[in-house]
Amino acid sequence: MIHYFLSVVQVDNTFLLIIVILYIVALAGLLISKLSIDPLEEHVTNLQNLSKETLHELNLPISTIMTNTHLLKKNMDDEKNLKRLHRIESACAMLQQRYNELDYMIKKQSRQELREKFSLDKLVTSRVEFFQAIYPHVKFNLELQNTQILSDKIGLSKVIDNIIDNGIKYSLNSNIIDIKLADFTLHIQDYGRGMDEVELLQIFDNYYQSNKNMQGFGIGLGMVKRFCDMQNIQLNFDSKPDIGTTVLLKFKER
Repeated sequence: MIHYFLSVVQVDNTFLLIIVILYIVALAGLLISKLSIDPLEEHVTNLQNLSKETLHELNLPISTIMTNTHLLKKNMDDEKNLKRLHRIESACAMLQQRYNELDYMIKKQSRQELREKFSLDKLVTSRVEFFQAIYPHVKFNLELQNTQILSDKIGLSKVIDNIIDNGIKYSLNSNIIDIKLADFTLHIQDYGRGMDEVELLQIFDNYYQSNKNMQGFGIGLGMVKRFCDMQNIQLNFDSKPDIGTTVLLKFKER
């Protein structure tokens, strides 16, 4: 192309010619990129809208099941049927949890502000009730001080779930989980197998599991650490083999 302009068209300013050609090439590249990206953006937008609509439609049947099981329990005395209803309620609670997590992920992708003011003690109580339905043999000792914080509630709920579930799964010889909330610090203590110093250095590796046969419940301690860093929550582990593990979440006072 340069040879054509120099020899045939006889353009004298070579530098200006190169600049013009580079500009044309860049403009063409930009146009081609836009033509390629626009359909992809439209596809992603349609998927997001479909996810939001589907999520909204899921909320209604979940609420309907929960409401009707609650009404049935009021007029039922048979112990076997009550246990069946309890299992239905537990299953609905798990579906509700997944609904909240999907809603949370959609909001994160759209970069919405997810921080809100809420009672940390009430959030911990709700998460313990959730686990109590799944693990009725576990005894939770709660000592919770009324604590208001500003944070990502759904994300913090997943963090607490992960820590509690790890405490239960790695405490096969103990059925006790102690949870204390005071002075903007949440203590979650188990009396399980514990960890030595080598394991403590590895726990924040993505999806690290000291026992490969155990199925994890949550998001992995690596993601727990990243969440705490983003939310300015101080995260500490105190663990000793055959004694247990204490996880501390230190929140900023507001």
